Amino acid sequence: MTTTQFAILDTARSQVLGEGVGLTEAQVLDVLRLPDEALEPLLELAHEVRMRWCGPEVEVEGIISLKTGGCPEDCHFCSQSGLFDSPVRSAWLDVPSLVEAAKQTAKTGATEFCIVAAVRGPNERLMAQVAAGIAAIKDEVDINIACSLGMLTPEQVDELAAMGVHRYNHNLETARSHFPNVVTTHTWQERWETLRLVRDAGMEVCCGGILGMGETVEQRAEFAAQLAALTPDEVPLNFLNPRPGTPFGDLEPLDARDALRAVAAFRLALPRTVLRFAGGREITLGDLGARQGLLGGINAVIVGNYLTTLGRPAESDIDLLGELQMPIKALSETI
Repeated sequence: MTTTQFAILDTARSQVLGEGVGLTEAQVLDVLRLPDEALEPLLELAHEVRMRWCGPEVEVEGIISLKTGGCPEDCHFCSQSGLFDSPVRSAWLDVPSLVEAAKQTAKTGATEFCIVAAVRGPNERLMAQVAAGIAAIKDEVDINIACSLGMLTPEQVDELAAMGVHRYNHNLETARSHFPNVVTTHTWQERWETLRLVRDAGMEVCCGGILGMGETVEQRAEFAAQLAALTPDEVPLNFLNPRPGTPFGDLEPLDARDALRAVAAFRLALPRTVLRFAGGREITLGDLGARQGLLGGINAVIVGNYLTTLGRPAESDIDLLGELQMPIKALSETI
């Protein structure tokens, strides 16, 4: 590797590690174009940035699907769309099951429990179910509650804030320029508007996306810069796990080296943000990659299973954090 190719690492060390200023879109692109021999020093630098600006603690979260399947939107990666011939069928979870899932999540040491629904946006029935679930969980479990319920009206944002929702997740999914290739039933701007409402209401903003959906490295850099402009409290990084019956079902999983380059690049673009390992990391990175990601900029994980795909056993991630001497962030530190 030439000195010129190494230059972006020197720049990032000074700018991001030294000053806490995230990389620009052009600089992120330089990182994503680094050759494989630069991967190890890149991950080491991203880890230094994470330790300096976020600290050693790792935030652990569990998620649960309140309403599964039957979604009217056509997100091409998602087997919960009612428009695709996928094996996922519509189902609702009752309140006692929500409470039990929250209890099991808390037992892992997690501080965050996210209630998710496969919808364009919540209707009156869903909002009532969420309200009942949150009230029941708060009566029995000491854990922060997040929600991911699609696009919201201003009134619904206010309702969720009044329920005590700690953080709202609504992923932009990909770069704005690539979004029409991923979703056609709503726009990137509509998602952005929900995130603005959430921020204005005082809830924490959780916004990330999925890598490996046919985007170019230029669009990956664009996406990192657009997230940085949003200044979210948390960015979940997912990697496409191609689902049978969806338009993206035949795509190949992202190369592990490209995935790790992206992890480091997003950390260097977002030095102070909670950067969370989410769906698809098992198929894309495997056990070794999970370790490398945690030593390459990641400072949060979703434990257990995802919405329609299996994850690593929660105990495996907790054991790995112990092995790496990374303390789990306490509940009092996340409020």
